[in-house]
Amino acid sequence: MSFRIQPPAPARPNRCQLFGPASNAKLFEKMAASAADVINLDLEDSVSPGDKDAARSNAVDAINTIDWGRKTLSVRINGLDSPFWYRDVVDLLEQGGDRLDQIMIPKVGCAADIYAVDALVTSIEAAKGRGKPISFEVIIESAAGISHVEEIAAASPRLQAMSLGAADFAASMGMATTGIGGTQENYYMLQDGARHWSDPWHWATAAIVAACRTHGLLPVDGPFGDFSDDEGFRAQARRVATLGMVGKWAIHPKQVALANEIFTPSEDAVTEAREILAAMEEAKANGEGATVYRGRLVDIASIKQAEVIVKQAEMISEG
Repeated sequence: MSFRIQPPAPARPNRCQLFGPASNAKLFEKMAASAADVINLDLEDSVSPGDKDAARSNAVDAINTIDWGRKTLSVRINGLDSPFWYRDVVDLLEQGGDRLDQIMIPKVGCAADIYAVDALVTSIEAAKGRGKPISFEVIIESAAGISHVEEIAAASPRLQAMSLGAADFAASMGMATTGIGGTQENYYMLQDGARHWSDPWHWATAAIVAACRTHGLLPVDGPFGDFSDDEGFRAQARRVATLGMVGKWAIHPKQVALANEIFTPSEDAVTEAREILAAMEEAKANGEGATVYRGRLVDIASIKQAEVIVKQAEMISEG
């Protein structure tokens, strides 16, 4: 074990992040009433250049007037290569109230990108006397971003979450893909003449999870573009959950229930985790470092895995 202990990720439910364009204010009340843990009002890709000012104004108004309950409220600003992002930050922090929890920074390529936004945010907070510091979430969606993923994860104490943005990532990498997320038709192996499809996002997912776990962030999977394919969504969500991601984006309201289904520990899983913890407590009382549970060995590592499941379930029930 390293002398440097991995910091814990923020203790909050993050099973589903529901996105909606800030240019369409009619969606806000429905988003607030949804079962999503995180709401992302979007000023970037889903908003045309001519609608940026109106969308920004809508987002500020929504922060101040909509009842978002206990959800984490985040706004995705425009990219740092655009002429819009600085005004996004200024207006959100100067005009938006303390109900805003996070800013999502898209297309992050290096730690300096985070530094730039952090410097502006810190200055505005000091000038306006904001009572609650704004946190950040970032999207890895470029070759530069994945190459610098660990330095990005360590770039600011404001950082709480990191997502994989499959579509822009694929374009940046020059990948010949046919959809946003999921398996890809031509990414397969042959065995005895039969095709077996692999996951082209596996390595990037694993890299993001490792960087997040090293620096105490929440790793989140991005969009699944075909919202008519429930089983495809479930399959991808199960894969990334197995690799350590805590949640997934929803780009359509119907995907919220799917994400919550996959990223909520089942009753059986929670019961088993509690039983493992109880078995290990008994073993510890007997001076033993391991014990047998349902015919398999459990030890200190098993405790850590079980604690993650129990903590997840408790956070969800409290939310």
